[in-house]
Amino acid sequence: MKKAFIQLHIAVFLAGFTGILGKLIHLNEGLLVWYRLLISAITMWILFSITGQLKRISKKDLLKITGVGFIAALHWVSFYGAIKYANVSVALVCFSAVGFFTALLEPLLLKKPFVWREVLLGVLVMIGIYIIFHFDPQYKTGIIIGVISAILGAVFPIYNRRLMQHMNAPTLMTYELTGGLLTLSVLMPFYIHQFPPAYFVPTLSDWGWLLVLSWCCSVLAFQFSANALKKISAFTVNLTYNLEPVYGILLAFVVYQENKYLHASFYAGLAIIMLAVALQTLRVYRQKAH
Repeated sequence: MKKAFIQLHIAVFLAGFTGILGKLIHLNEGLLVWYRLLISAITMWILFSITGQLKRISKKDLLKITGVGFIAALHWVSFYGAIKYANVSVALVCFSAVGFFTALLEPLLLKKPFVWREVLLGVLVMIGIYIIFHFDPQYKTGIIIGVISAILGAVFPIYNRRLMQHMNAPTLMTYELTGGLLTLSVLMPFYIHQFPPAYFVPTLSDWGWLLVLSWCCSVLAFQFSANALKKISAFTVNLTYNLEPVYGILLAFVVYQENKYLHASFYAGLAIIMLAVALQTLRVYRQKAH
């Protein structure tokens, strides 16, 4: 059990580290995600084929998985776009809005009743983001892109949960990343035309960080999270992932000293967001206890 908890927290830490790597890699956000998907998908096909974890899927499921993979790819592109146009801390604060959009979109997409407490807690998060947005206009573009990323980040797991009910995680993850890679490849010519990159082929430094991002923050983090799920409940895993923005923001403070460039309004907004996350965590924990 102790080993499982350690693996879980390493997975969450690695997830928080993706923002730091997004700033270290100087490719534009579209190419960054394309190379990440390429390396991760190839690695998973090799790894899970050797270990016999890949299963056959139907054509109907393949189309659904490809669609979900495309949503995940767009989520990553907009997340790294928010980092490029603002900074790591602001992008991760916007990522905290995923809970709000999940509370709104899940009932609409799955035709379930609204949980108004979750909606109200989500509104609290949006107030925190608005405070940062209102008093720090320099991050306006980054925040708008970050909120779009949060919307996509909310839609992705809603559909993902349904797919996981009838297939194993390695198969789903491998096909999703492949689907995301293929659909993003179709869009890349249009994306590059609209947002011309400084260069197309990663530098040696970029390749190094891309391998870290793909192998450690995608493949290894997935393996650690999957191993933890064998010993720890899904509830505990999801709860622990609330720490991802916290880890990421603290890393941004340490690595890039972003705290020097953030005004008091950022901390006021962040405090409100952390309050909402804490209240949601407490609410879910009490529900589970009863």
